Parts: sequence; C-alpha cells; structure tokens
Amino acid sequence: MQDLKLHPLSILVLHGPNLNLLGQREPGIYGSLTLAEINRQLEAESQKMAVKVFTMQSNHEGVLVDAIHDALGQHQGILINAGAYTHTSVALRDAIAAVNLPTVEVHLSNIYRREEFRHHSYIAAVAVGQVSGFGAQSYILGLQALAYYLRQL
Repeated sequence: MQDLKLHPLSILVLHGPNLNLLGQREPGIYGSLTLAEINRQLEAESQKMAVKVFTMQSNHEGVLVDAIHDALGQHQGILINAGAYTHTSVALRDAIAAVNLPTVEVHLSNIYRREEFRHHSYIAAVAVGQVSGFGAQSYILGLQALAYYLRQL
C-alpha cells in the first residue's frame, strides 16, 4: 500500500446547484467571486500542499452522485459544497457513505444563521467535518483540513 504522506493527494471538489452563478447570484450572501475564481484559488492552494484537485460543478443531483461513485479508486477524498442539496439529498448522503472516502462539507455562508430549513445537513453525518460562513475561504479551509486529515491516516 502506498504511503499517502509521501505522495501527492488527489481530491475531488464538487460544487452543487446554482454555484455556477457565483459572482452574480446574491453577492451579499455568496460573495462576488465567480466559481472559476474559487477554482483558481483552490488550485493555487493545492499546489502549495502537494495536492491535486479535480473540480466539477453540476446542477443535477444524479451527476453529482455519479461523480462521487467514480471518485472511488481515483481520489483519496472529497471536498463538497452541495448547495441546496445539502438540505434535501439523501442520495448524495448515501453516495458519500457508500464510497467511504473522507469528505469535508463546505458552504460559503453560515447555514446556521440563515433560514431554518438550511440548518439541517444530510451530508454532515457522513463527513469528517464541515466549514461554513467564511465565503470563498471556506473552500481553502476545507481543503487544508481534508489534506491534513488524509495525511494522518
């Protein structure tokens, strides 16, 4: 078995529904950075940490489920902002549980300071951790935490 501490990590970054509209969608809540800018920040940070990130965005639940399934054997971990599916998708939760890859959930806004329906996450119970409320920095913090976690295994 390869020692992950000595080899670059591969992390799948999944962006859920409506995140393709970042930069124009409710900037007071989600910030002014575009998804492409967030992906560039993740790439820059990942290079500092000997991590390779593979980013993907979809508005379709099944596409995200398929990506999680396909991550098995390709990536050591998953960083996910499931967007609204966080609060509704048992399918995403079950896919994460099924592949059993360490997963960190991230959110741009603090979901616990928002509408009541956003306070519940189906993903939290199968994630190793969650970062929310720090805007685009939530992704960077989540990536750092996931890489740290994976290197402790």
